[in-house]
Amino acid sequence: MTETFRFCPRCSRELIERPGRNGRARRTCSDTSCRFVQRRNPTPVVAALVEHEGDMILARNVDWPAEWFALISGFLEAGEDPVAALAREVKEELDLDVTATFPIGNYIFEQRNEVMLCYHAIAEGTIRLGEELCEYRRYQPRELRPWPRSTGLAVADWMKARGLPVEFVDFPGAAQRLREMER
Repeated sequence: MTETFRFCPRCSRELIERPGRNGRARRTCSDTSCRFVQRRNPTPVVAALVEHEGDMILARNVDWPAEWFALISGFLEAGEDPVAALAREVKEELDLDVTATFPIGNYIFEQRNEVMLCYHAIAEGTIRLGEELCEYRRYQPRELRPWPRSTGLAVADWMKARGLPVEFVDFPGAAQRLREMER
């Protein structure tokens, strides 16, 4: 979900739709001398499949339904190294210290126009939830059940790399919730 401006942030003239080089419509300034193009580039997000004391940790955001648990994630700040961002997010959300990170892969979360940079993170310490989380659960790796989108695909890839069977499940009500997010 990318903010769409009605007026040019440079010269205040109205933005209009024009065909881009790749054939896709782009919002551009109506004044051709301004040359402003509104980019709808995806937002980078880091996500951690956290391993703590041999268990995998999934957490629930305070705004999510009771059945939804997922990876620890957060936005990458300007100029921030993804691994440093991952360690920051795990510290902020679980109060754990990341001791090792291993890339899993990159995944698109189309409904929110995000690119997810996913890692397996090994962490130490005592879990204390940050203000964005209300609950967490511990799973043995073989007990994980990935969901068929974005970070769930990372969980599936992580499991496959370890020879674990993958059985996809979906969050209850996910389809309706994602449609609402697209509005």
